[in-house]
Amino acid sequence: MNWNQWIRQIHRWLSIAFTLTVIANFVAIGMGQKETTWITYSPLPPLFLLMFTGLYMFVLPYLAKRGAGGPADRMRRQGKA
Repeated sequence: MNWNQWIRQIHRWLSIAFTLTVIANFVAIGMGQKETTWITYSPLPPLFLLMFTGLYMFVLPYLAKRGAGGPADRMRRQGKA
């Protein structure tokens, strides 16, 4: 697996973790939990990591246009993009 595939896989798993923490947040609120500060803020770490991996994947095509031979260009030539 190359670097871009690792980033994509990490992004997918982070999205699952983020979704589960948001669901746990709504369940805790629905059950009437009063002090749920740690549950309230638990989606933030995966969200920040999702932001960084998402920005990396967003910028890849623009970097490939600047100069051939970058990671996105290699993926395109291999037919993986």
